[in-house]
Amino acid sequence: MLKGQDFSRLFETFEQTAFRLETLAVYDVDEEREEFEDFLAGKGLPPDCSENPWVRSMTDLGKQVSRVHVLRSPLSDYLRYELAAYPGNIKAGESIGIIDTACQQVVGLPDHDFWLFDDAKVYRMHYTESGQFIGAELLPADRLPEYRQYRDIAQANAMPFGEYTAA
Repeated sequence: MLKGQDFSRLFETFEQTAFRLETLAVYDVDEEREEFEDFLAGKGLPPDCSENPWVRSMTDLGKQVSRVHVLRSPLSDYLRYELAAYPGNIKAGESIGIIDTACQQVVGLPDHDFWLFDDAKVYRMHYTESGQFIGAELLPADRLPEYRQYRDIAQANAMPFGEYTAA
């Protein structure tokens, strides 16, 4: 399984498209801990969240980055925090959709996260029960059609982030 710099390199080496399906209500990310605590304390997000530089580093090269987050209302504290940061990702060029299972049921999606790069490589994401990242497992090429279908189902059923927050 890939993690650390080996995993980060995937975002430097994909050529055209990166799609993420997110399914967890909580992600336990060391680098976000202080910012998350500040958010819970009512301090909001730091100014550099107005446009995500990590996303911008990819979209400035003409690459497309998109995700669909499958979640359930009412939102966990972590999801409120994560969704508060999404406008900065969108401003940087990422396309984000939401499937709220409290409002709609979507059949045919997996119960785990994955990244699909260039329609050519799929990595299943593994996490602990508390949401800590364990690693990304490269799945065999014969699984690509299945994960492309998951992406297509997610994108066809997702509500654009702006519509979700307005509703």
